[in-house]
Amino acid sequence: MTFSLINRRVHLFLGLALIPWLFMYAASSVPFAHTPYFERREAAKNLPLWSVRLEQPLDVAVPDEPAAQREWGRTMLASVGIQGTNFGVNRQSPTQVNVYSYSFWTSTQVKYFTDRKVVRVEDRRFRWDQFLTGMHSRGGFDQEGWLQDAWGVVVDLVQVAIVVWVASGILMWWPLRAHRRWGALAIGAGVLSFALFVALL
Repeated sequence: MTFSLINRRVHLFLGLALIPWLFMYAASSVPFAHTPYFERREAAKNLPLWSVRLEQPLDVAVPDEPAAQREWGRTMLASVGIQGTNFGVNRQSPTQVNVYSYSFWTSTQVKYFTDRKVVRVEDRRFRWDQFLTGMHSRGGFDQEGWLQDAWGVVVDLVQVAIVVWVASGILMWWPLRAHRRWGALAIGAGVLSFALFVALL
């Protein structure tokens, strides 16, 4: 088996394996680029984005250290029946601490008001644009659990696969002498347009 044949097979099967990931990143770029349009569509529905699940008295101390705040946030989520989700803790003001719990499909925020000693749980209404942007922007290894780490690993592999896919395409194009000029024009147009935007925006 020649290198050329191996390269063609790599390019073919990487392209097939990348279909759902490239489609996801392409489709999710639309709501990122056209946020005002989607916000107008949602505003026209005249529906609240957040709905209150519960509100009740609660008297707990909020730690000042970031590491302790994360464990405090986990405890707050468990106290309202939320476990095993991605979450973050944010001190919105001196009298309010928010714990955000989220997945691709659901999003909940637990608000604790230190001055009133009240906890409120709110669920966000599902929106396709936020579902897509959530998938696009999610990455890293800052959450606990093997599934969260697996997503980060797969995203890393996808980025490597895209680079290999592009490189294998270049290796397929170069031996085709009749198409070198058109290929060079395509590469040049892409590089030039990208460089201009980087330089001027």
